[in-house]
Amino acid sequence: MKLVTTLQPDTNFREIGRLAVWSVTSAKPGNGVELLRDGRDDTYWQSDGAQPHLVNVQFQKKVYLSEVAIFTDYKLDESYTPTKISIRVGNTFSDVREVRSIELSEPQGWVVVSLPPDDEPEAYLKGFLLQIAVLANHQNGRDTHIRQVRVFGPRSDPIKALGHEVSFTSPQFAMYAAAR
Repeated sequence: MKLVTTLQPDTNFREIGRLAVWSVTSAKPGNGVELLRDGRDDTYWQSDGAQPHLVNVQFQKKVYLSEVAIFTDYKLDESYTPTKISIRVGNTFSDVREVRSIELSEPQGWVVVSLPPDDEPEAYLKGFLLQIAVLANHQNGRDTHIRQVRVFGPRSDPIKALGHEVSFTSPQFAMYAAAR
């Protein structure tokens, strides 16, 4: 886990959260799930109910997952700021398993959580469902504020996906390579 103030694009990953259907266990009126994805750090999703508070990210097809980035701001949210978060991955709600558990101390900015197994840093998790569970808040707060969430998967190389080398030096290619 790393804490950064601004989220820098990584050429090895792509944001895949737009491919998913997002849901939450509860929300205060006017502070719904759509605010997790609006690109603004002055809005937030606010839960309304008993813990744990869940953010569910469901994909239509099985995807590779590499990182989750969560934006929180302790100075603005105080007791609403998560202190203990569990990241879970699975195929359905009945088979999700915890892959990361993190503890935060007054975070301000993006908390970036790497998902590959510790023993295989080049491997990626695969699943239909990503679940972010807020287990506890600072100062024993009841409801939680999360300002933004981004989900990243590995960027695939289309040439490698073909399974064979693509050569642009063949006579067939050279025949069409120049304009007359």
